[in-house]
Amino acid sequence: LMSAAGVGGGLVQAGGSLRLSCAASGRTFSPYDMGWFRQAPGKEREFVAAVSRSGGSAYYADSVKGRFAISRDNAKNTVYLQMNSLKPEDAAVYFCNARRVGVDYDMEYWGKGTQVTVSS
Repeated sequence: LMSAAGVGGGLVQAGGSLRLSCAASGRTFSPYDMGWFRQAPGKEREFVAAVSRSGGSAYYADSVKGRFAISRDNAKNTVYLQMNSLKPEDAAVYFCNARRVGVDYDMEYWGKGTQVTVSS
């Protein structure tokens, strides 16, 4: 499902911006909630942001509220993460995630990570 890596990572100075995107292939992902997670060296993977199936609701970790914005384009099977006012502590490998939970099922998929480096 998540055959495309997150695209758009790279090196940016503190205060700068990056936009990550993650395109899914193999099936439509409109029935899935989509999200972004990140993992810094020596740390566990942590939640960053999520967007509902319709794109009407978004949720953020406290550490990124007001700086990051998640969105999705179901027609393109793509989820985005706009990251502004980046801080050195935002540096991590970012992973996109698709999840669909029902009464008797819980399906989850991960994309390949993309590295974000923030220089101070």
